[in-house]
Amino acid sequence: MIGLDTNVLVRFIVQDDKRQAEAATRLMERRCTSEDPGLVSSIVLCELAWVLDRGYGYDRRTVASVVRRLLTVQELKVENAEVAWNALHAFEEGGADLADYLIGVGNRKNKAETTYTFDRRAAAGDLFTLIGR
Repeated sequence: MIGLDTNVLVRFIVQDDKRQAEAATRLMERRCTSEDPGLVSSIVLCELAWVLDRGYGYDRRTVASVVRRLLTVQELKVENAEVAWNALHAFEEGGADLADYLIGVGNRKNKAETTYTFDRRAAAGDLFTLIGR
């Protein structure tokens, strides 16, 4: 198994730098198989969602679609896939960033009763508790 960094996935998905996109595509096609998938960490998912949103202007629906595809292809293994799926569902329904939902769902899975935050968008759901100022 190999690990994949955010920049490799960005080049593979966006195809905006010809040389790097070709290298990323070659790597993914040669090294990531259903028998030996490439590993995508939770941090890479967070970074990827942020880069696609802020760097490339992808809307929430498109970001969610990309993450969903990463979670479903057999050639990739997403770290903590159950947490990632639940975070994706929360991201599709809520207004906070995917990273926020990965934090909240992950903490809940690890028996935290809540996660405290100053982020009003994250606190709109039941995973977070807003700290009064």
